[in-house]
Amino acid sequence: MRPRFTLPVSGLLLITFCVLCGAQSESSHAQRPPILGVAHIGLETNDLAAAREFYGHGLGFDEAFSLDKPSGGLMLIYFKVNDHQYIEIFPDLKSETQDRLSHIAFETTDARRLRDYLASRGVKVPETLKPGLDGNLSMMVKDPDGHNVEFVQYMPGSLHSRNFGKFLPNTRVSDHMIHVGVTVRDRDAADRFYKDVLGFTVMWHGGMTDDKTDWVDMRVPDGTDWLEYMMVTGELTPKHLGVLHHLALGVNNIQEGYKTVLAHGMKPPEPPKIGRDGKWQLNLYDPNYTRTELMEFKPVQTPCCSPMFTKQ
Repeated sequence: MRPRFTLPVSGLLLITFCVLCGAQSESSHAQRPPILGVAHIGLETNDLAAAREFYGHGLGFDEAFSLDKPSGGLMLIYFKVNDHQYIEIFPDLKSETQDRLSHIAFETTDARRLRDYLASRGVKVPETLKPGLDGNLSMMVKDPDGHNVEFVQYMPGSLHSRNFGKFLPNTRVSDHMIHVGVTVRDRDAADRFYKDVLGFTVMWHGGMTDDKTDWVDMRVPDGTDWLEYMMVTGELTPKHLGVLHHLALGVNNIQEGYKTVLAHGMKPPEPPKIGRDGKWQLNLYDPNYTRTELMEFKPVQTPCCSPMFTKQ
């Protein structure tokens, strides 16, 4: 029996070409560019002098540069950890109840492609991206807990790029911000954003007791830094939020780091201790309660609760 109809070879080729083009276009549209690591943490203060004393003198970081608001007046100052990582301080803390965390930020190699990818996954993103006041391409989105999450692409000629290799004194207690921590109330919702959409992976989870999860360490997809979920319930005071919303600075030897901050005039509330993840750590607090954690890179004891997956 003859078929009821046939297509010319050219028609078959056209259909095949269109199908392949559509599949390739969809794949290209859905591809996420690399997310390399923590770029910065933005913090609020009502006392710039005290913040400068803590981050500049106490932790030994250079105040590399600053930015003014387009309307006039200081917008923020930058303490430089390394060429790709900063602590940004905003003098905008207006009340005792205001969250000290402004935002967290991660570095990407292609901010525009990441914008398109996030849009394809249903994340609310800016309509377009253009260089900011610092000359870099960046965008701000919200995570499920309402935290501001920024993605930054360092551009040639930007404020940061022009100062690569500068403002890196040997007074720094650390040259690497290994993680930042934010509060999370719904782990499944956070995972849908950070794990399913952004590609972060669990490297460890643990708690104050072995049967409870208080912290979940989510490693960036294309680097070794991580985001720490600080699992919470109920109402939180600003001082409690300062403990939870934190940054961690990697050190090779915690005792040497302890000696350094003591020599810089800091008075930690307690000496270094080994945490539940098996790593030596030391907690320090800025004048607005935000915690800086000095942490050794590797565990010296077996971590509680779950294995720790490391990336070399």
